[in-house]
Amino acid sequence: MRWQKLGHIFNPTDHVLPHGCVHHAQSPQTLILHDRVRIYFASRSIDTNGKFLSHVLYVDFDHSMNKLLAISDHEVISLGGLGTFDEHGIFPLNVLQHNNQIYGYTCGWNRRVSVSVDTGIGLAISSDEGRTFERIGDGPILTSSQNEPFLVGDAFVRYIQCTFHMWYIFGTGWKKYDSSTIPDRTYKIGHATSLDGINWVKEESRQIIPDAIGAQESQALPTVIEINNTWHMLFCFRESFDFRTANGRGYRLGHAYSENLRDWTRDDTILSLKGTDYSWDSDMQCYPHVFELNNKIFLLYNGNSFGKYGFGLACLVHD
Repeated sequence: MRWQKLGHIFNPTDHVLPHGCVHHAQSPQTLILHDRVRIYFASRSIDTNGKFLSHVLYVDFDHSMNKLLAISDHEVISLGGLGTFDEHGIFPLNVLQHNNQIYGYTCGWNRRVSVSVDTGIGLAISSDEGRTFERIGDGPILTSSQNEPFLVGDAFVRYIQCTFHMWYIFGTGWKKYDSSTIPDRTYKIGHATSLDGINWVKEESRQIIPDAIGAQESQALPTVIEINNTWHMLFCFRESFDFRTANGRGYRLGHAYSENLRDWTRDDTILSLKGTDYSWDSDMQCYPHVFELNNKIFLLYNGNSFGKYGFGLACLVHD
């Protein structure tokens, strides 16, 4: 899979964003409309206590992916109420067009005391071409369970042969690696299915993508596409600790493929996209999203500092 880089297409620091958001455009996810490509992302504001809040925004591009048409200046989806799973933010939002509706699968997060955060997966629906979304309820549709006790999130949903498939992450542990640092988490990619997109059955606690760098590998944000009758998954992975600033321990992109959507073979060597020295993605490539447009397959991804400087675009080249 040879990806041709098409450039750094959106940098949030070049624009004035709503909600007091000052930086980050994390986890770009597309909605293909008749006259534009709407790209949702999570940006950050700072609350009165100096803590981050994650807000969903979007930018619109034309179908050539060369021209920026608009930036959302309104509330796409509100933060959750007091004590809810998405009280402090939504990151990311994955969208799916189905039966003349647009389903928005959210990863809601809330701050905790002994550890920094917990997450759950919610569902919101749009009736105005994805301009705004309304929750179907205040609680998550997929959350912690007996064998997946925390950190369920990062949903990517496809409707395939009358079944909804969700790839998501689940936490396997929190650990304090050094007495002077906060606990860090480890999470893996899992799979669930549904007949209605609301009620889900997990393949409980089954890690579907093998580790490449050991048991302390954290895997995040799966995205899945069919190419020539084979399913391909892109995701990002990193070390579970000392990953924020240490060289070589941060996020990079991974790849796996499957013939049956159940058994996945990992082969990161197929993925040829690398960072560019001294550029916005030199130290990190993360939060991938693949989509098809005009008979071409594109990849959106974030770069350094977990998307602080926005996202870039690449196109799959067939040799």
